[in-house]
Amino acid sequence: MTEFKDIERELRLFRRRLFAVSALVLLCFGLLLSRFIWLQVVRYEAYAAKAEDNRISVVPIAPNRGLILDRNGVVLARNYSAYTLEITPSKIQVPLDDLIDQLGTVVDIQLKDRRRFKKLLEESKQFESLPVRTRLTDEEVARFTAQRYRFPGVDIQARLFRQYPFGKTAAHVIGYIGRISQSDADKIDDTDDAANYNGTDYIGKAGLEKSYESQLHGTTGYEEVEISASGRAVRTLSHTPSAPGKNLILSIDIELQKVIEEAFGDRKGALIAIEPSTGDILAYVSMPSFDPNLFVDGIDQQSWDELNNSPDRPLVNRPLSGTYPPGSTYKPFMALAALELGKRRPEDAINDQGFFMLGNHKFRDDKPDGHGIVNMFKSIVVSCDTYYYQLANDLGVDAIHDFMKPFGFGQLTGIDLENERRGLLPSTAWKHAAYSKPEQQKWYAGETISLGIGQGYNAFTPLQMAHALATLVNNGIVMKPHLVKILEDGLSHQRTMTVPKESYRIPLKQEDIDFVKSAMVGVNKPGGTGAAAFAGAGYVSGGKSGTAQVATIKQNEKYDAKHVAQNLRDHSLFTAFAPADHPTIALAVIVENGGWGAAAAGPLARKALDYYLLKKRPGDVVTKADAAKVDAVTIDPATGNTSD
Repeated sequence: MTEFKDIERELRLFRRRLFAVSALVLLCFGLLLSRFIWLQVVRYEAYAAKAEDNRISVVPIAPNRGLILDRNGVVLARNYSAYTLEITPSKIQVPLDDLIDQLGTVVDIQLKDRRRFKKLLEESKQFESLPVRTRLTDEEVARFTAQRYRFPGVDIQARLFRQYPFGKTAAHVIGYIGRISQSDADKIDDTDDAANYNGTDYIGKAGLEKSYESQLHGTTGYEEVEISASGRAVRTLSHTPSAPGKNLILSIDIELQKVIEEAFGDRKGALIAIEPSTGDILAYVSMPSFDPNLFVDGIDQQSWDELNNSPDRPLVNRPLSGTYPPGSTYKPFMALAALELGKRRPEDAINDQGFFMLGNHKFRDDKPDGHGIVNMFKSIVVSCDTYYYQLANDLGVDAIHDFMKPFGFGQLTGIDLENERRGLLPSTAWKHAAYSKPEQQKWYAGETISLGIGQGYNAFTPLQMAHALATLVNNGIVMKPHLVKILEDGLSHQRTMTVPKESYRIPLKQEDIDFVKSAMVGVNKPGGTGAAAFAGAGYVSGGKSGTAQVATIKQNEKYDAKHVAQNLRDHSLFTAFAPADHPTIALAVIVENGGWGAAAAGPLARKALDYYLLKKRPGDVVTKADAAKVDAVTIDPATGNTSD
């Protein structure tokens, strides 16, 4: 039986299928067209920028860090280029210790290098490149380059390094730089200068390297490089050079600094020398010191433990953060207060029998039998405690506080270093705020007595003591103490003074200042407590010795250093200035647990003045002509006037 096809039906079915397929094709083309329009028209600028970013790589150019020089142009911190062997932990597939063992067969890697690398690894991000060995020799670079294929994730980088050529000398002033840690990076990200640290691995960690970080760092440059699809650099499109950081020209005389540090030897203490008319700090000594070069590449754990756990505390910046009783170096300021406030005249005298009585309490003089008849001039020259016990009682704590405050005692000096301590200049208001119990808040009359000889609650930094003396011999004109004298532009070499003018003036009578200075000159003459230390000096100087009590001694017990532990013995202090008629240097020195001021601290002050004024180093002979300059000066003990 023959079957007939329904041609009409099949044609309708075919047309429906053709329409469906055509619609699907049109839909697909419509989607493609809409996507094309979205990418090429609507989102053109955004994707064009991304494509350009993929084609162009922006490479930061780290700037050269500014130099640090002393007042005579001697370089104290400089830069140099060297190769480092670096590991990127995120790219390493084998245990790090095994990798370092293998690298050790090609390049010399010592135990301290391993310890430093592990310390850096703990402080850094895994994707960062970290040095396992620095300052490679040319031979080591060649050996590793030949075998680089064996060590994926390890490479050689050319880096700029910081070097401190004088090592431990002035380390607390200069400070040091170190690799940027995560905490450093977080702080940078919170500033407006974050982009300027792209490509930078190091940052100032201490001293002037830290406090002048923004000036020393410079401005980062950039290079736009065209990159091929394979990631290779094709050509440089643009170049914006980096600008070096500013150079710091310090007020420090590094040779004077070296002389003083060598004179300290293994003793602990501090010495600050200031030019009174400018506030320039000529020497800033904190002993013992440390080598800042240890920190540049990242200090190893053993070296860190040795420094951090040392009982001598070499990392402590004593002039800035060490606080001590000023001892008898405070007495010239007490005498000046008495004159200015009308409590004493130079000729007013007491009969010192070796003690001062307040109620039933006996305050003893250092000389058991007393000094006899003592006027103000003699009280400074022989350092009579009894005179100042009575004077402090007459002045009262608040009058002492108000007079001493403008000199900077117990105040921040504003020096260009971070973490300065304020110290303590006591007053009734201070005690009330410092204690919570009413019986502790009350100020007792007996507490005032010891203030007169620089003891009691008094606690000042060596920097404050030197600053106060510089202000006194500068006739009450206050100059802000500073370590950086000039900022020098790294490109134009244009110079800017950091402290161009005085801070303020203390209203003082010139005759009162002259009297106190003359009495301090008497200290270093025969009969004065500093006479032995300054015998035969080739210049006329003023000074004041001081001994600061560390351990508490019972009222009727006599202090004997031989029966006291070394760390509980008295501190030795000395302040000095010279030349007497026009001081160009004023200093304060403290030798921790050094005993009597004139015995330990006095000779250090003498050596500092000898070098600064005469360029004489320890051991050099003072000529007869130099000594004659001192012998020609006489002093009237009644008035304190000097004559040639």
